[in-house]
Amino acid sequence: MRRPASLVLLALAVFCAAMAPFLRWYAFPRLAKIPPNQYQETVLEARPATLLNYSTLQTEKVEKITIIQTLKGNVEESRRIERDAGRDVVVWDALAYVTGPDGKMVSQIPERYIFDAHTQAPVHATGETVDGDPVRREGIEFKFPFLTEKRDYQYFDAQTRTAAPIHYKGTRTFRGMEVYYFEQTIPWTKVAMPKAMPVKGITPKLLADSGLTRWYTTKRMFWIEPVTGAPVNGEEIHKEELRNAKALMGRDTLTVFEGHVKMREDYLRSVGELVSANRLSVLMLVSYGPWSLTFLALVLLALSLWLEARSRRAAPTAPVTPITPAAPVTPITPAAPVTPPV
Repeated sequence: MRRPASLVLLALAVFCAAMAPFLRWYAFPRLAKIPPNQYQETVLEARPATLLNYSTLQTEKVEKITIIQTLKGNVEESRRIERDAGRDVVVWDALAYVTGPDGKMVSQIPERYIFDAHTQAPVHATGETVDGDPVRREGIEFKFPFLTEKRDYQYFDAQTRTAAPIHYKGTRTFRGMEVYYFEQTIPWTKVAMPKAMPVKGITPKLLADSGLTRWYTTKRMFWIEPVTGAPVNGEEIHKEELRNAKALMGRDTLTVFEGHVKMREDYLRSVGELVSANRLSVLMLVSYGPWSLTFLALVLLALSLWLEARSRRAAPTAPVTPITPAAPVTPITPAAPVTPPV
């Protein structure tokens, strides 16, 4: 029975050895993807901050500014675009909703971000917008690719509507998790006025007609968990100004917003837990699964060879029966001739 068992073990070893690269190089690129119905909310705060009071047109120091960032998967639009694109597509309807210390809206900027569910590369389709304006994204936004590399990426900036390099700055430890740290600096750039203004009667057109221009700069920082490509922390040192404001406000330059924006503590914890769970799922495809199958294949192969060797040593040797020499043949003496009777 040992030889059939060793053959079965050998077949299982070959199967496991074949499944290891299959899982990593075939299954992973197809199974690891962003679900189309994902919903995520993140709250960030700047404490303290500088904010323009549009009622008085004066800059004020405030206790905090709150930014509520929501990402909502649009399943219906994803399916529509997938039919033409021929690949898995995710559509995120995003909203950055900014409130002052009194809870009232300061600004809101909606976006529609369309991207490949596996690679996070942008997919260009009708409806790709920022604050209602059509855009054509280049580079990533919100999330980095699975298995993030130690290199620079192009990252889309919603204020300028352009992509710029975000630089890899090294590997760090964040709350016990190994992460890649990235930085992007957007220099002072003239940007569009937000379409939703906090004071009724003040419109982007009114401000533009008065000669005002809006300028913006930021230093963007991300701590990225490299297996999932998800940020476990994000911060911005952000500043906006209105320029050419002397005729209307008595000063040439007026700060609209200035502050160091950070994720709120409770959201840091919840995001960390979510990323840890997703990290385990991805590692099963790219590391734990393939290495376990490889180890199992080696064990099965060794066991198969051991059984085969035992079966050969234990096989009984048939005794050799000696050949007994044949007895000598006595020659037949011819009979004497018979004398016939007379």
